Amino acid sequence: MSDWLDIVGKKVIVTGGSSGIGASIIDELLEQDVTVANFDLQEGKQAHENLHFYQTDISNRQQVEENVAQVMKDFGQIDGLVNNAGINVPRLLVDPTDPHGEFELSDAVFDKIIAINQKGVFLMTQAVVRNMVGRSEGVIINMSSESGLEGSEGQSPYAATKAAVNSYTRSWAKELGKKGIRVVGIAPGIMEETGLRTVKYETALAYTRGISVDDLRKNYSKTTTIPLGRSGKLSEVADLVCYYLSDRSSYITGITTNVAGGKTRG
Repeated sequence: MSDWLDIVGKKVIVTGGSSGIGASIIDELLEQDVTVANFDLQEGKQAHENLHFYQTDISNRQQVEENVAQVMKDFGQIDGLVNNAGINVPRLLVDPTDPHGEFELSDAVFDKIIAINQKGVFLMTQAVVRNMVGRSEGVIINMSSESGLEGSEGQSPYAATKAAVNSYTRSWAKELGKKGIRVVGIAPGIMEETGLRTVKYETALAYTRGISVDDLRKNYSKTTTIPLGRSGKLSEVADLVCYYLSDRSSYITGITTNVAGGKTRG
């Protein structure tokens, strides 16, 4: 049987690949015999001869450029970049019951989310594209979120950065298409447990929505707003990443695909 995707041997960087969706993406790429560079602050549990770890703060230009240069030395080329790394710190714009309190949006929280989710995508893409333009080929995949399309209560800075990522995708596709480089986005909706729902995160999100942590957890299993009637699988995001890295999607660029089981604002 032929390898329909034909991505065996490609060289791909994945940011934030040590956990959550990123780890699932790396697992699937390794299954497809892709050589992967994981750019993360902490090394993941995966162990594979085709997986290489580069400790990286993607908001730090020097670290990004040095590690991308090292990947070029180690791999010889970069065929794809998956901008997956991101953080989410739930906060209210204004908290009338506790002005300037723990769960009201501060400059520090705002700047941190922007630095990783928005600036980090810019720094990584710029460094990688410098090494793609000479070959006139390559794929950039920007991980967005349904919240970047719809907004999200208590998560406005996160949603705003994802909306910015959507604009990056459209704008860079126009710039880089002339150089043979495609840029696409993926916007997951409600997904299965990723292991990243910490008590701290759940406490903050529940507070911003005026509910208890128990009620928040109960809402995870509610799928009445999803036409397909279930949460998404991390592997379903990973499968789309593999497709976009392949030449089977060679005429697709400048779009963000919502992987959300049909869930929309209405």
